Amino acid sequence: MPPMSDLSDARRLIPLGIAVLTVSDTRTLADDRSGDTLAGRLTEAGHRLAGRDIVPDDVGRIRARVEAWLGDPAVDVVLTTGGTGFTGRDVTPEALEPLFEKRMDGFSAVFHRISYDKIGTSTLQSRATAGVAKATYIFVLPGSPGACRDAWDGILAQQLDYRHRPCNFVEIMPRLDEHLRRGVG
Repeated sequence: MPPMSDLSDARRLIPLGIAVLTVSDTRTLADDRSGDTLAGRLTEAGHRLAGRDIVPDDVGRIRARVEAWLGDPAVDVVLTTGGTGFTGRDVTPEALEPLFEKRMDGFSAVFHRISYDKIGTSTLQSRATAGVAKATYIFVLPGSPGACRDAWDGILAQQLDYRHRPCNFVEIMPRLDEHLRRGVG
């Protein structure tokens, strides 16, 4: 049985600006099922799709796209899909982890727990990761629609909802850059 959590009737949803980046050498917006999954789920939850793009499996292109969103005040969260495996072209964690000011190791642990229940030990083939950079959450997800559903439905839908109790990512957003304002990096 999962831990107790619920939505507070005393709070309203705070819509977030969420950008979706698909990392793929072969996908286009016309056949990007993983990006469609994330965009659909976040808008159904009441959030804004603040940007959407597809870039090839290239460290420089991935990092440049995400850095541009990090500088955009309309983007609160970046979700990436693709490039988390072990092949030579899978470089999304390498592109984005250097940007993290704070790592979110618990995201990977919970994602793998959820994934294990669905696909067993095959979850080991993902290097899903997350962190915070420039007061923006970044979640690096595998490139399958199923993994995107698992991450959104099992973690992100709750944690990106201000009404979720006992705590959520939204309520701490105003303090994400305290270390930068104090000059401690």
